Amino acid sequence: MRKLAILLGIAALAAVGAQRRAPGFALPDSRMQVYDLADYRGKIVLLEFMQTTCPHCQAFADVLHRVEQKYGSKVQVLAVVKAPEDDAGKVSEFIKAHGVTYPVLFDAGQMAFSYVRSGKLMFPHLYVIDWNGDIRSDYVYDQARDVFEGKALFNELDRMVAEKR
Repeated sequence: MRKLAILLGIAALAAVGAQRRAPGFALPDSRMQVYDLADYRGKIVLLEFMQTTCPHCQAFADVLHRVEQKYGSKVQVLAVVKAPEDDAGKVSEFIKAHGVTYPVLFDAGQMAFSYVRSGKLMFPHLYVIDWNGDIRSDYVYDQARDVFEGKALFNELDRMVAEKR
């Protein structure tokens, strides 16, 4: 009986581990405006780790623009770059070249480390965070191209928006 209780406890912990709380952060953009994840409670947040020189990140900027158009205030997009590799000048050029309207934030690596469990950050990397602050999904381009091309991402967002109603 005790072994059964232990096994059930392990199974319950594994199920909870599949969805984890998004680590909090407060990061600046190039104008030193600080963005805090807690400010977006009640919205779906798409948190993208990117590099301005990454061709997949550049293409994904167009998908994220379509997300903003379709979902409006229901979804908040936040992009994070690692400083000093991406500086204010590179980010400004990226924003202009791709018509980015969502915040692009600067991290020195500590915030990214709190999200990425593998120890290696690959780009682009997307976290879908629900309105309660829980990570629903964790995508890396090489493993989920259909998400970064938009099809699967829009399906997931449609489900989440319907679930919230």
